[in-house]
Amino acid sequence: MLNVPPDKAPLAAAPPTAPAPAPSVTPVAPVGLEQAEAALVEHYPRLVRLAYLVLPPSLGRNRRVLTAHALVQRSLPRGRRAPGGAGVPGQRSGGTTARQAGYAYVRVRVLRQALEAGRPLLRLARPVRAQLPPLLPRVWGLRLFPRSGGADELALDRRLSALPGAARAAFVLRGLEDLTDEEVRELLGAAGADDVDTALAQATAAARPDQDRTPGAPRAVVDTGALLRSTEFDPCSLQARPTDLMRRRQYRRAALAVTTAVLVCGALFGPPGGGWGPDGPAAPAYAGNPAALAALDPGAVRRVAPAAWRTASRADFSVWPARGPLARDTGLLRRALAVWARPGGAVAVSATPGTPTGPPMGSPQLLYAGEVDGVRVVLFHDGLRVVRYAETGENGAGGLAALDFARTDGADEAASGALVLARADANVRYLTAPWVTGTAVRDLLAPASPARPLHRDADGVTDPLRSTAASPGSCRSWDALEVASAAPAPRLLTDLGELTPARLTSGPPGSPQDVSAPADRAAWARTACLLPAVRAHGVRSVNSWEYARAALPESNGTASWLCTRADTWRGPGSRVLAHFQAPSASPAAPAALAARAADSPACGPRDPSVLAGVLWKSRAGHWYLLAAGSPGLGAVTATGGVSGTSRTGVLALPARRDTVAELRARAADGTPVNSLR
Repeated sequence: MLNVPPDKAPLAAAPPTAPAPAPSVTPVAPVGLEQAEAALVEHYPRLVRLAYLVLPPSLGRNRRVLTAHALVQRSLPRGRRAPGGAGVPGQRSGGTTARQAGYAYVRVRVLRQALEAGRPLLRLARPVRAQLPPLLPRVWGLRLFPRSGGADELALDRRLSALPGAARAAFVLRGLEDLTDEEVRELLGAAGADDVDTALAQATAAARPDQDRTPGAPRAVVDTGALLRSTEFDPCSLQARPTDLMRRRQYRRAALAVTTAVLVCGALFGPPGGGWGPDGPAAPAYAGNPAALAALDPGAVRRVAPAAWRTASRADFSVWPARGPLARDTGLLRRALAVWARPGGAVAVSATPGTPTGPPMGSPQLLYAGEVDGVRVVLFHDGLRVVRYAETGENGAGGLAALDFARTDGADEAASGALVLARADANVRYLTAPWVTGTAVRDLLAPASPARPLHRDADGVTDPLRSTAASPGSCRSWDALEVASAAPAPRLLTDLGELTPARLTSGPPGSPQDVSAPADRAAWARTACLLPAVRAHGVRSVNSWEYARAALPESNGTASWLCTRADTWRGPGSRVLAHFQAPSASPAAPAALAARAADSPACGPRDPSVLAGVLWKSRAGHWYLLAAGSPGLGAVTATGGVSGTSRTGVLALPARRDTVAELRARAADGTPVNSLR
């Protein structure tokens, strides 16, 4: 659960955090990565000591120290949440249930890895849980080991060394963790130990100190727990000594001799004529290969006729004409193609996610070449990508050069309406498509204000307009480009820091429409400030859909629930945001972010269902858990810190400010639907 300022606190579904009566055994619930990380950091010395004591003594003190630290640091869950397991004992100290669950999860992971370190055959059978190779981890030139203790610690170390791994673990869990035999049995079972009863019996026998007593000596009273917590077994308080210096010198000489021999053999037996082997039918780089030569020839670039788009079977980047005052500058085009094929170390190269940055695939199509804001810019298109080359300085010498790639495969008329031509001083200029008949600027945060006309030159280059992508931290206004064409309504495009602006739409996922209705503009006015969350992800379009409206408790008005989905050019990598818009006197008051998800089909054409919730405070100061599901979802159920069910798809339950709850619903076909997270 995440809290936002009063009146609009988002609900992030998570396990309850309210303290519960401490049982002797705490079941492991699904553990979040943050909970496990917090438990690991808080109890790191304790976990490393546990691993050091359970690891096999045959590793030696230096290897046990390094391996103990390594396996504790590798005990976090691989995903955002770890699945729950069998019941294992929680820590006996005070703390919330979430902290106990985090520590219990990390402890059983540490114990399982420490036990597996003593089973070489298991290392081959289950490589996912295998220990690191015998040579790793290693601190070169140093040996690290805990500080030495007294006679009692030495005697205890001998007894532990004589025990098998499971018995050693049982002994340590009793003395170090203060667990009962039943708790030790459950924890060893969860860690994958074999024959737990035998291990407990061996640990009980080893706990008797009389076996170390010399004949005739008086019986000693030894506090096993205190000995286990002594510096003798503390891998976080270490001493350092050098390794064998003479042997290290011999190893270095041997390595140098082997390296020299390998180089000499490679020179003697390598094939004459260059290379480590034949390249088959491949030609030398850029020599005799027609496609490679054409890609570097400025005279071979493809140029589309100015009116070709009028009769073409489709409207996309492939029918953009070659424009710009420098479209015939062969020197500029030659430099742009050469840098594209072989960018040097001084060239700044960027690409949207999923976009290849390789050389041109034959002769590319020229879209534009000209000087914009003191920078010479060239735009190419090769069917898959749009590439922008920019340079400063005289003929590219002594200046800066940049190369930007953006994926554009599958573009249609709506997605190919404009390209970002240049950015300067927090402003952006666009190159518009040949079918665009007019351009304007619309402030998304002022839905009632008319669009401001935006001038274009004869080549379709717009005047500069403010780019929020250059300063995402401030959101006092959000200027979007409005382009008019033969389409029934103008289209809204916004700069998200990439070559291709993202198209903004509204409506259900199956039939999104351009943002033209007053209600859609009012919804985007409170949504626009969330757009920085999807910057630099290769976004193709962003759709905002009001999937529910509900009356608020205590006659506080009506709230809107929206989901915003950003789809990418490459397919995967989508971002989904669910937000809650409470009544506000300001038409541009930002919405409360209720939940977010990545790579999720929710709120999209494949799966339009969405469920989200927030904690909300009424004007009277009372807190409520609010939730809403999209059309088609049935009953909405809340469990955890607050419980209740609504049959209408909209839920409102009295709650506390720190309430944590799980939300679930069911689709019409019975499929369970969880809240976004």
